[in-house]
Amino acid sequence: MLDTILNVDGEEGQSIPLIVDSPHSGVIYPSDFNHQAEFSKLRQAEDSYVDELYNYVSEIGGVILNANFPRSYIDPNRAETDFPSEELIDFDVKKEKFLFNPTIKSELGIGLIWLRIPPNGEPMYANKIKFSEFIHRVKNYHRPYHKTLKEIMSSTYQRFGKFYHINAHSMQNKATAMSDQEKGTRRPDFVIGDRDRTSCKKEFTDLIVDFLRSLNYSVDINDPYKGMELTDAYSDPKTNKNSVQIEVNRRLYMDEITRIKSDNFDLLKTNIGSLLNEIKLQIEKGIL
Repeated sequence: MLDTILNVDGEEGQSIPLIVDSPHSGVIYPSDFNHQAEFSKLRQAEDSYVDELYNYVSEIGGVILNANFPRSYIDPNRAETDFPSEELIDFDVKKEKFLFNPTIKSELGIGLIWLRIPPNGEPMYANKIKFSEFIHRVKNYHRPYHKTLKEIMSSTYQRFGKFYHINAHSMQNKATAMSDQEKGTRRPDFVIGDRDRTSCKKEFTDLIVDFLRSLNYSVDINDPYKGMELTDAYSDPKTNKNSVQIEVNRRLYMDEITRIKSDNFDLLKTNIGSLLNEIKLQIEKGIL
């Protein structure tokens, strides 16, 4: 089961404390999804090819984890409590003892389980979700992803005394109706999120930002993306556990509607590979 929901590459040959995870690049849609979305619209939720953009990390001694299932089915980058309980059928708080704590993401329909269809926010389901369906997704998809990432981080930390974790994503070129930005707002080439300087050393964020800007990319920090669950949950820069989120603008490498790679895909992958090499170099020099 685990092999069908996620992939890990680089563990056996790991030589540096660099970890990448791509939680939103999955394209295997479970048969029990039961959505009512037009598939071409549903695919707008995918961080298409992000796993491929970063897979070079395993060639230079790091580890990469990616989900095979789609984020719209269940999102590893949300807390398992980030869902409105009123959207469930047959949930009995006294019986189930499952505490929900929905965030703004749930209000936008993009919490733990997406309730809205991108990009305009139509209802994802004809009916509310059964609690049994909800907990099935949590236990068989969300928790195994987190467990695997934690195990990679733990083994890396035990071996090297630190880790540098990149939570890799892609973003739409313009904000949609499902965003907390004004619809139509244009995004930069990259957004780097470090939870307002709390999820990693400043040197890690600065290295990424400065390197990308040296390649003439436009880069913003923590606006509009600060990093979510996977950047926040396991980071502690005071003990050398560093996590940062990188969002790359999809217009740099693909057609957002057709999902077809553009002619610039290889250039972007090469540049991300150069970034990963620079991080490796700074780790080996002891700067990170």
